[in-house]
Amino acid sequence: MMAIAAVGNNLITYVFNEMHFPLSKSANMVTNFIGTVFLLSLVGGFLSDSYLGSYWTMFIFGFVELSGFILLSIQAHLPKLRPPRCDMVSDGDHCVEAKGYKALVLFLALYLVALGSGCLKPNIISLGADQFRREDSKQSKKLSTYFNIAYFAFCLGELIALTLLVWVQTHYGMDVGFGVSAAAMAMGMICLISGTFLYRNKPPRGSIFTPIAQVFVAAITKRKQICPSNVQMLHVKQNNVPNQIPATSANANNLLHTEKFRFLDKACIKLHDGEKESSWRLCTVTQVEQVKIIISVVPIFACTIIFNTILAQLQTFSVQQGTTMNTHIIKGFKIPPASLQSIPYVMLIFVVPLYETVFVPVARKFTGKDSGITPLQRIGVGLFVATFSMVAAAMVERKRRISALHNKETLSIFWIAPQFLIFGLSEMFTAVGLIEFFYKQSLEGMQSFLTAMTYCSYSFGFYLSSILVSLVNTITSTSSHSGWLSNNDLNKDKLDLFYWMLAALSLINFLNYLFWSSCYTYNPSLLPVGPDNQHHQQLRDPEIQGRDTSKYTHV
Repeated sequence: MMAIAAVGNNLITYVFNEMHFPLSKSANMVTNFIGTVFLLSLVGGFLSDSYLGSYWTMFIFGFVELSGFILLSIQAHLPKLRPPRCDMVSDGDHCVEAKGYKALVLFLALYLVALGSGCLKPNIISLGADQFRREDSKQSKKLSTYFNIAYFAFCLGELIALTLLVWVQTHYGMDVGFGVSAAAMAMGMICLISGTFLYRNKPPRGSIFTPIAQVFVAAITKRKQICPSNVQMLHVKQNNVPNQIPATSANANNLLHTEKFRFLDKACIKLHDGEKESSWRLCTVTQVEQVKIIISVVPIFACTIIFNTILAQLQTFSVQQGTTMNTHIIKGFKIPPASLQSIPYVMLIFVVPLYETVFVPVARKFTGKDSGITPLQRIGVGLFVATFSMVAAAMVERKRRISALHNKETLSIFWIAPQFLIFGLSEMFTAVGLIEFFYKQSLEGMQSFLTAMTYCSYSFGFYLSSILVSLVNTITSTSSHSGWLSNNDLNKDKLDLFYWMLAALSLINFLNYLFWSSCYTYNPSLLPVGPDNQHHQQLRDPEIQGRDTSKYTHV
């Protein structure tokens, strides 16, 4: 995590100052790169659950990512692989943009890193979570603590990347910085390999898409059938199908029938008693409920995309804001603009332990939930708080530009700290809540893939950022005026208006989330087993599989 953070968070400085791409194009390159990292997490999740398992996926793609870091450091070190030196701010019109083999080497290195990192991300979380047995009430309770500890470790890695590694990149060159990232990645691989014989590795289950496809094919084939009023008439027994996801854990064994998406229940209708039907024409209730869960989480997933679009601004335009401000802290020491992103992680190093040791126990007394508040509530708090990050960013950017143009003053770089602090707090709620929510809603054989969906949200958020930047420039450009974000000089741009637009979108997105989260229902089979949930344990009894369970599942 530390290695990819050091590259991603300061990449805009490298592609703008060293490779001489225009500012808006550089911002889009960074958001596309980071978006691709997170999108490829779906590939990592699929390969892990279907064929390789979490450990071997991490092992293989860890070396892919390492090769990308090495290639980046080689390009940054050799002048022949970069355009001639030039100041993009003062003499940008005369700077030569990287093209041909120089651009090819850059993109090859970046997307080797993207492929390796993307396939690693979901498996880091899922391999750790797989060490806990969800059917054990004591270990299930510790799972929420694990997610908080994992996020704490992530914050610590980000903090080191955004301070020490960015400082190295700034003072000793990007080649040394990329080299340190490669060394950190190599150390991580050594740590992974050293625990090979200690991990609890869950075997791959075969293609996770086949049983999903079977449900839709069977439901469409039997679309003219009428669902029985008595759900006990639906096919419950597990089919002996190689590609079907086995439900071997207590949480996944015989998923209870729910009333949502009833059209999918037609896949469970037996047309001929006593005759064996193809798995593409007859599915089990558990198999159908798995698909219902996947469909149900999509709106929750979609509501986090705008949240990650805001994150994209903090890694691109907010860094460029910092380059136009006074970076002096004390005499002789300047703070690298990219290191501003370390501010929320400094805060979170202290806040995350307090959340786990103070807030969770107190909230647990009132709610009875192991995690204090539900993952959906945690996500909602983060989405609401994120809006104020863009409000702060817009207000500070307007003050910065007025001070630079009219008062001829340069504001301190710490003026933009609030937007990072507010977003850091919101991320603690939303990011951890989303990972916990997806993992707890997943079944054996799908943990890595559903965890990857959380990272896919980052991907779509960064891609949406690129689309919004291009769209805003197109709409706001006229024959006499350039667009809000068309110049390489932020003093000529209208970045504050862009921030206000994102704040409005974030608020609308939060209201949309309130609707979908209030409608979401859990399958009672996936609720925790323990003294406080004995009725859910009873519901798993096959004798009451067909009864209406809606009163237990609404959130």
